[in-house]
Amino acid sequence: MTIPVEKLTDPAVRAFVAAVNANDEEAFRAALAPGATMSDDGSDRDLDEWTEKEIFSSRGHMEIESVKDDGHVLVARFRNDTWGEMRTRWRFVVEGGKVVRFETGQA
Repeated sequence: MTIPVEKLTDPAVRAFVAAVNANDEEAFRAALAPGATMSDDGSDRDLDEWTEKEIFSSRGHMEIESVKDDGHVLVARFRNDTWGEMRTRWRFVVEGGKVVRFETGQA
């Protein structure tokens, strides 16, 4: 069963996922704090390079399967035109209503 984006409880995480699914880079940037960081499968990555490759130029999309930790940990089916679909875990650190860090990897 998929959880609708509008049901995500943390507003910053909700804005992040909505922006990914809309392929809206401006809204995505607005959901992030200045200097936000990220990691993929345990390795820190350049946020701009990674999001361009894995989300925006390849039409990334998240279908949320579960939500934990006050809305800061998601399991989602993530798909893009490069890799197809995979089950992924996303962990968000939110401060001041913005995502300051997110970590993703296979679930």
